[in-house]
Amino acid sequence: MPKRIVRLRPTAADVAPSAAGAQLTGRFAAIRAELKVPEGFPAQVSAEATRVAGAPLESVDRDETAVPFLTIDPPGSMDLDQALHISRSGDGYRVRYAITYLPRFVAPGGAVDAEARKRGQTVYCPDERAPLHPKALSEGVASLLPGAERTAYVWDLTLAADGSTTATDLYRARVMSTDRMDYAEVQRAVDDGTADERLMLLQEVGERRIALEAQRGGASLPMPEQEVTEGPAGDFHLRFRPPVPCEEWNAQISLMTGMAAADLMLRAGVGILRTMPPAAPAAVERFRRHARALGVEWPGGVAYGAFLRSLDRTNPKHLALIHAATSLFRGAGYTPFDGTAPAATEHAAVAAPYAHVTAPLRRLVDRFGLAVCAAVVGGSEVPAWAREALPTLPAIMATSDHTASRVERECTDTVEAAVLVDHLGEAFAGVLVERDERGAIVQLVDPAVVARAQGPGELGADVTATLTKADVATSTVEFQLSSVVG
Repeated sequence: MPKRIVRLRPTAADVAPSAAGAQLTGRFAAIRAELKVPEGFPAQVSAEATRVAGAPLESVDRDETAVPFLTIDPPGSMDLDQALHISRSGDGYRVRYAITYLPRFVAPGGAVDAEARKRGQTVYCPDERAPLHPKALSEGVASLLPGAERTAYVWDLTLAADGSTTATDLYRARVMSTDRMDYAEVQRAVDDGTADERLMLLQEVGERRIALEAQRGGASLPMPEQEVTEGPAGDFHLRFRPPVPCEEWNAQISLMTGMAAADLMLRAGVGILRTMPPAAPAAVERFRRHARALGVEWPGGVAYGAFLRSLDRTNPKHLALIHAATSLFRGAGYTPFDGTAPAATEHAAVAAPYAHVTAPLRRLVDRFGLAVCAAVVGGSEVPAWAREALPTLPAIMATSDHTASRVERECTDTVEAAVLVDHLGEAFAGVLVERDERGAIVQLVDPAVVARAQGPGELGADVTATLTKADVATSTVEFQLSSVVG
């Protein structure tokens, strides 16, 4: 099936429980067991985390606690490793991006470090998460929670009026976030005119960075997001969640920081990049034929990234193309180097060199990239613990990426089955979005299900899909395409 963007974030949505709700948490636990997702932490890891969590804040040269940083994350998030402040600087901008300083809590070679290298990243399930670090750190003293003083790396970026980066600095500082917001709150404040300068400048900078991405030839895939939410009775439900514009503005700040980090690494000749090869010409041409077959105009001379940005995820034919475009976004990985820059340095979707350095609480590789960049800016030697780990990180991250993706997919398949289990034989409206050797893939309108189906139908067609199987125990849903709508 095509790759889906799935958010497994619990909420307090007031919704009625599904008939199979009681089976869900057991199935989620079985999925974690099958995929060897760790449960809890070994005693020595927890003991070390508790000890370091109680240590006093260390002394740092810079105090930026007067800067009103804010965090923007999904509702309920506690592992906050990024805090933002934007101000005007002449006719441009100053962006300060505070990132959790983990070396204070994670001693190289210690128990927390060793366990994090086994895990690779935080793995999210609908009912719980398996964190990269013990919660005493990731949701406690290392998290940039509002009102709490923290030591952080601060990326201090100077931007021109068009949003391009003109200067990069990175230093340790004492910081304090003043506000924890979610995307809906930010968007509502911007739309109704109550946003403060920080949020209005986030919009300005975000929109300018999006324009720069388009100029570079970058590409983002407007894939509909399936969101799994947990209700108050322990029930789980699905919806297609339309992203709000501020999510992309916020993402652009992280992308900009990752690009600045990659530039530092390449100039120093040491680091680890997040890379992705460009789509093969044959794949782009196949996608172009796909668009032509669906009757979607792709003007000559328009790059595939610009074409993707023009697609409307509410248009059935465009939706089929969006699913087909996943074939253009393959081969992403991590590329370490020391002494000689790698032959391939770019991430094709970013259309620039790029590195992961903004989520160290949730992703292992970021801790090492940050250590490299801090040393480069400070004019010191890259710490041996970071340098020696670089060649080992791609395999760790590839394994954890695979596990996290499978957990997301299988948990979402389970919720789909639970939502539909009482509806065998019923017909649902949907869109035929893909075909492969195993048949068709249909995206239902309501509920928010993407599942396999058998039967006729053209790509992008509105279809009626009759439910023939829904099995929570095997996370399986199947449909029969009985007619074409309209």
